Amino acid sequence: YSSRGTFEAHHEDATSTACERHANMEDHMSYLVDIDAIESIDVWGPTVQARVLMGENASLAVVELGPGADVPGHRHAHEQLGICLQGSITFTVGGETRALGPGGTWRIPSDVPHDAVAGPDGAVVIDIFSPVRSDWSGLPRSARGERRWP
Repeated sequence: YSSRGTFEAHHEDATSTACERHANMEDHMSYLVDIDAIESIDVWGPTVQARVLMGENASLAVVELGPGADVPGHRHAHEQLGICLQGSITFTVGGETRALGPGGTWRIPSDVPHDAVAGPDGAVVIDIFSPVRSDWSGLPRSARGERRWP
């Protein structure tokens, strides 16, 4: 019988596995990246573009919406949290509609229907999704244009 308890042995094994996973990630991507270095993708056509940082369990997206850009009604298994940084956006989430400006936030539980329309000056928002939006990896890359933020 080892002098180590079961918890310590399990914790050490889990930590070793996590360290190995992170060591393998270091070969592919830095832990520290400027958002400007990330390529944009066309999420809903060229008027809704996102730069996405993928983690193991969540995705962070800086989404730039052109004036009046429409994100049609949809739902997904991912929980979504967001904040408006610039401009304005009108969200409808689960039947509740509200216009949001800088500092306005949203919380969209898994599988709740939602849509959005950018205001007349467009919008820049940050969205966080969990689990990772792996379905976005196949979306087309955006033509490099003028970015609204930063």
